[in-house]
Amino acid sequence: MALEHASEHIQALLYSAYSTNSVRAMEQPLLERDVPLMRMAASATANVVLHTLQENGWDNERSTRIVVLAGAGDNGGDGLYAGAFLAARGYDVTAIAVGKRLHNGALDALCEAGGKVLVLDPYAQIPGYSSGFSAGEAGERLQSAIEYVRHATVVLDAMTGIGVTGSLHGIAQAMATALGRSGMPDSGLAIPDDQIVPHTPITIAVDMPSGIGVNDGTLPGPYIPADITIMFGAMKPCAMLPPACYACGKICIVDFDFDLMEMEPAVEMVTAGFASEAIRPCRVEDAKYSRGVLGLVTGSQEYPGAAVLSTCAAARSNIGMVRYVGPQRAQDLILHKLPEAVMGKGHVQAWAVGSGVPVEQDDADMNELHEDIQQRTITALLQHYARTGNEDQDARAEAMPPIVVDAGALDLLPNHVTAQVVLTPHAGELARLLTRLGHAMSPEEVFARPWHCVRLAAQETGATVLLKGAVTLVAGNDGGTLRVLAAGRAPASLATAGAGDVLTGLLGALLAQQSEQVHADAACMPEIAASAAYMHGRAAALASGSDQRGWHRPMLYHAHDEYPVVETVGRPIVAGDVVEAIPAVFEALQ
Repeated sequence: MALEHASEHIQALLYSAYSTNSVRAMEQPLLERDVPLMRMAASATANVVLHTLQENGWDNERSTRIVVLAGAGDNGGDGLYAGAFLAARGYDVTAIAVGKRLHNGALDALCEAGGKVLVLDPYAQIPGYSSGFSAGEAGERLQSAIEYVRHATVVLDAMTGIGVTGSLHGIAQAMATALGRSGMPDSGLAIPDDQIVPHTPITIAVDMPSGIGVNDGTLPGPYIPADITIMFGAMKPCAMLPPACYACGKICIVDFDFDLMEMEPAVEMVTAGFASEAIRPCRVEDAKYSRGVLGLVTGSQEYPGAAVLSTCAAARSNIGMVRYVGPQRAQDLILHKLPEAVMGKGHVQAWAVGSGVPVEQDDADMNELHEDIQQRTITALLQHYARTGNEDQDARAEAMPPIVVDAGALDLLPNHVTAQVVLTPHAGELARLLTRLGHAMSPEEVFARPWHCVRLAAQETGATVLLKGAVTLVAGNDGGTLRVLAAGRAPASLATAGAGDVLTGLLGALLAQQSEQVHADAACMPEIAASAAYMHGRAAALASGSDQRGWHRPMLYHAHDEYPVVETVGRPIVAGDVVEAIPAVFEALQ
């Protein structure tokens, strides 16, 4: 049992993230027992710095300049104690105080080890250091500090901790504006590690990069992107939630032995083991109908390829039959590629609708011009899932098969639907849906606040919502609470025409084979949707031969461990290649 508990603890460390309130609650019992968390954090930070210097051949103490950007709180104390450890080893360490105070014990330790301190705030109250200097001198000190940091070998970013919300302000904001970024981070996801040129300064964030939204993954103002982020005790949501997770670099977790089993995570990352639970094993007594039948209303006269991709993906995803409803042109193309497909309506265990269906136009004349039979079929079908407040109607809606609603069908969705509905928008489609529901939103706002937007859509519609991206987010009801799952398995090459159609078919197939479970407890919908996103990404990785992914598993801190390396971007792929790789994913997961 001890080994089992240890394994569960490691899984929680590596694949779950916890809100700041939860982290504080888990810290408290240790602090009450006088566990030296700050010293443990500082020791780990210093060792990661040493490892990084050695890895890059920069471990000559005399030529190595280490800068600690130190705030007033415990996070600044972590950085100062780490600086003291490094200064005692002979390194040139300078702490730049960005606030009015510094942690007294950590400051004393740094000074005793030979470290230096530069004070920037003229109103600072830091024992042993002058203040009250003029505004002109304050400006000169700030510029000198910025130039000093730019010529450092390693920067320890310890300006802010998990207690800070919103954008930076004051001197910390000025430092982040000069040294960091505003807006989306530079993307290193598409470059193999062996092609990245080592650079200085290497930025190592202490618990979190300064300026990012720790609980919601936003980038509310200027921030300092990290090459490495050392997180203490547990991962925070910003390590998984885009866009902030792209600013964290490689993540190293220092285990404080928190009681993670007693705490609900804010975000969970899907693993292979998690995704495998969504697969229904084949049974000796199975017939094609018991294995699951998926009905698809996808493609159109204008976009028949979407029908082919979604239907072929579903057929390769462990079910017994696919039924296709749509125009003759799409039927002919499907049967040429997949003669096993059945055309026309009939009994199904799940539906997948919308991929390749034209988006509804606001202009009435354009509507008439582009009217598509698929739109009429989907509109009629989706009305059966509407929640109206009428007890009989809602009961009938809840008895409907689970359904995936994608692309053009999202514009046809009733405002309130039953829990067995899953929506699969990209950022633009989610912005359009939220705007229709009374929350004016642009695609840029969805990119900037995906966690907020995917949760809002789930709350407003009652559906499970899967927001596609390099890190795909899924939000849905889990027994009265909103659960957020993430899948970051896909390589960048999955951003290709038709990839979303493949996901629709794969997800629909998972729902068809698990329809009994869905009807027994619709709280499993987020799990199935997130599992589909993981499998979709893994199929793309297999098809492209890529080790790349949108999110990398953290390293669990040990002083001499190596960081994980992305070895190859792989070859270009098209959506059809992803379809062909799906059976291999099921084979690996079962």
